[in-house]
Amino acid sequence: MKKNIGTTDKLVRIILAIVIAVLFFTAIISGAMSIVLLIFAFVLLLTSFISFCPLYLPFGISTNKKIKK
Repeated sequence: MKKNIGTTDKLVRIILAIVIAVLFFTAIISGAMSIVLLIFAFVLLLTSFISFCPLYLPFGISTNKKIKK
């Protein structure tokens, strides 16, 4: 897998996942939608840790800065 997530993208994903988790565990969000958002937060964390987003691949998107030689 070629890394396609840059530093800023990782930071935004991690912050968003933390916000969703805090909202879930403080019971501000509840019900079925809260479970869906919690799964989404897990996916955001996972993709930020491996630096690869499969949804970026078909669109050719990359937020990772490439080193020019």
